[in-house]
Amino acid sequence: MTLALDQLTDDQREIVDLVRRFVDERIIPIASEYEHRDAFPDEIVEGLKELGIFGFTIPEEYGGLGLDLTTYALAVCELSRGWMSVSGIINTHFIAADMLMRDGTDEQRQRFLPRMATGELRCAFSMTEPECGSDVQAIRSTAVRDGDDYVVNGQKMWVTNGLRAGMVTTLVKTDPAATPAHRGMSCLLIEKEPGVDKQGGLTIPPQLQKLGYKGVETTELVFADHRVPARNLLGGEEGHGFRHMMSGIEVGRVNVAARGVGVAQRAFDIAIRYAQEREAFGRPIAKHQAIQFKLAEMGTKIEAARLLMLSAARKKDAGERSDVEAGMAKLFATEICNEVVEDALRIHGGYGYSKEYEIERLYRDAPLLLIGEGTSEIQKLIIARGLLQRNAL
Repeated sequence: MTLALDQLTDDQREIVDLVRRFVDERIIPIASEYEHRDAFPDEIVEGLKELGIFGFTIPEEYGGLGLDLTTYALAVCELSRGWMSVSGIINTHFIAADMLMRDGTDEQRQRFLPRMATGELRCAFSMTEPECGSDVQAIRSTAVRDGDDYVVNGQKMWVTNGLRAGMVTTLVKTDPAATPAHRGMSCLLIEKEPGVDKQGGLTIPPQLQKLGYKGVETTELVFADHRVPARNLLGGEEGHGFRHMMSGIEVGRVNVAARGVGVAQRAFDIAIRYAQEREAFGRPIAKHQAIQFKLAEMGTKIEAARLLMLSAARKKDAGERSDVEAGMAKLFATEICNEVVEDALRIHGGYGYSKEYEIERLYRDAPLLLIGEGTSEIQKLIIARGLLQRNAL
């Protein structure tokens, strides 16, 4: 138990321990095999359903467990310690659930949340487009009201779970002429048949090939006069989509910070074990000062990242604005994750470059965290603007 986890309640500790055992027994032994084949881990997903992971934060009245963000983030740390792609399967689902709980109509909550809680309905989150990533207000996808439907046209990019999801929270422009642009944006809850690549004006091209983060699909969504029922407008009122998405991203950044902690922890675990097993110059390399310095720095960075992540999660749980804290946690945890993973690879020496060793997979997974849910450069802007606002003269 690390220092950062000493203040957990008994219930939180029990849940985290349960997830940890699941990871050790059912994810770590098969993760590398699935990752090398870029195969979707159906059996792991079924296990996540049994654990109730898909309904972790959904209120009990909708069939979920009603847990707080802090407990969920700690669970994500454990899942990422096993295989980061598994946490990706639930991250977009979690963001969609958060958006529905906070901004959805009563009818939308009743219609979606119970099926989301069981994992029967899994969700994706779609904001990025081929021509814009960080500049969200530059999106071009549109939705025009036509009777009881919206007609959607445009293209989305980098959609995690884009093929297998049954519902995608999608940012569109319902008033392209609005000034500023964010006032003309809305969020549609676009339902679709999981696993089907062409349906009613929606085409899902073959999944994108990636350096790492394999096993979970990343796709495009291409809309050509795709009709969506007007009752699927999140919140029932146009013009609030940008705020809905940014609030979702805020909690998503806590998730990404948790992923960074989990991946870094796994890299540290296998590095410190290897350092005690591998010998050079007649003794384990863990006895050499150069390796000891690396291990000391790695452990310190991970503990600091975990504390930042927990601080952001607890502030959000308390109902306070946590954009700065979530940005700090995401920035620091993902940067140190890449540093720790690289140091772990160096400790492994030449073996770290071999696909037979797990560190090779971690080394390919870690860079995604620097980009997903806002790049490190965007996080710095968010943090600086928030600090200036809080400390205005």
